[in-house]
Amino acid sequence: MPTLLWITECGIWPSSENWHLYYRLRQAYGDQRLLHEAPGHLFLEYEVDDLASFLQVAILNGWGGYILTHADYVNAFFSHDEYFDFFAEDRENLTQVRNALETVHQ
Repeated sequence: MPTLLWITECGIWPSSENWHLYYRLRQAYGDQRLLHEAPGHLFLEYEVDDLASFLQVAILNGWGGYILTHADYVNAFFSHDEYFDFFAEDRENLTQVRNALETVHQ
């Protein structure tokens, strides 16, 4: 499903930021805009690897923001303080995420 990666926190840990890497990644998709001009990145169903790459760069840069799904199944906030917070209208959806994360964590 389409997913929006929305960067809302940056510049908190300047020594951790690699702006060059971020902008080169963004330029690879034909986007020349600065982060403050376009803080959101919309990824389509087949671009899951692209979403993972942008999210990894954001986390490595010490940024925070949201992962918002079109279906609103489960969304997430990731913090510059190195944690994720998942939220959903249906609590059962969160149970499924928790179970999946526990399986990976073991």
